[in-house]
Formats: sequence, structure tokens, C-alpha cells
Amino acid sequence: MKGAVFDIDGTILDSIPIWDKAVKSFLNGLGIEAEPGLNKTTFSSMSMAEWVKFLKNRYGLALGTDEIAAGINRIVEGLYCSQVRLKDGVEQFLKDMKQAGIKITAATSSGRHIVEEALRRLNAMNYFDRIFTCNEIGAGKTKPDIYLAAAGYMGTTPEDTWVFEDALYAIRTAKNAGFRTVGVYDPFNIEDMEEIKSICDIYLNKLDDFYGLVEKINRSQI
Repeated sequence: MKGAVFDIDGTILDSIPIWDKAVKSFLNGLGIEAEPGLNKTTFSSMSMAEWVKFLKNRYGLALGTDEIAAGINRIVEGLYCSQVRLKDGVEQFLKDMKQAGIKITAATSSGRHIVEEALRRLNAMNYFDRIFTCNEIGAGKTKPDIYLAAAGYMGTTPEDTWVFEDALYAIRTAKNAGFRTVGVYDPFNIEDMEEIKSICDIYLNKLDDFYGLVEKINRSQI
């Protein structure tokens, strides 16, 4: 392992429920009730720009896409600034990885501002050499662009780069692009857990034991 790319929401931060709450709250404020499972079936595989357009079209919103994005971000930002937490064990995991000399980047579908705000508040920002966002890359995680950009920045090949993700579609994208993959448990993706386990190189219930992961990697290469 020469480089690592971490998803943020659901992998590093326990934040998936916040996005679901924010979208429902935004729509409720417009007098609209969100359909069941909306966040699970649509937003998880899109960049923010993509799902804002989806929301506008799905519900016939008169607001412009910038207004929709700003409205949802205002709700999310408040929650990220006060409520979102690191998942159990993550801080020590990142610390040990950093001390081992492995390059660390992040790849997120969320906006840069809110992610950096949360990571700074949680004293985790300095573990990442750089954060890449789908909005800035111009493609969601159904395409490998963000992972390739992260590897390019680190100067690592996909074969030497491990992608840490909780979502099935993202793991599949990274795997198909030649990256090594670590599936990370999050209750939001429990319905996909068995399929995630079947395609990722290594599956972890928690990011809480970096050296245990190294041992698993070494055993898989024997």
C-alpha cells in the first residue's frame, strides 16, 4: 500500500443520516413530502450537482439549481458544524497510517466547505494530503475520475492504491478501474453488505485497526 483514498460520508464520518434528514427537511420546507428511500436510491451514486438537478426535475421545483443546493447546504452545514462525528476508531486508524508513511487523500461526493468544516472541528483535517470532490472533478463515483485524480496526485498506480468505501456502486467503480478496495461497514448500506463483501479485496466492520489491515493485506499477497 503506497497510497490510500478515503470516502468521507459513511466511511470516515458517521454522516449519512444527516444528508437524508437535510433533503427531507428542505423538501418539507417547500410543502413537499420526500418519497421513501429517496436518498438511498438516487443521491448515493451522484455528485451534488447531479442530484440537485434530479431533485428539481423530480419534484418540479421552481427554484434554480443554485438555490436548491444552497438551501440544502445551509441545513447540512449546521448539522456538520454541530452533530456529525468520526466513526469509531477512525482517528487512530488515520494516525497509524500517516505514521507508516502512506499517502492519504479523500474522495467525496459532498461539498468541500462542509467536509473541511467537519474535519477541522474533529481535528482530522491534517491526516489528508488533499481532498477531492466530485463537483470539482465533474463526475460522480459511477465513474473512476475522482480516484484516478487522487492517485495521480499521490503519484501512485491503481494497483498500489487502496480505496476505502462504504457504498457498493463506488467500490465496484474503483475495483473496475484497477484499484484495490476495502469495503467499510455502514448501516445505510446493510442491504448491499453481502455483495460488497463478494467484490472488495478486504471488508472491515470498522476502521479501527490499521496494523490488522496490514496483516490481512500481507496474507492476501502470499
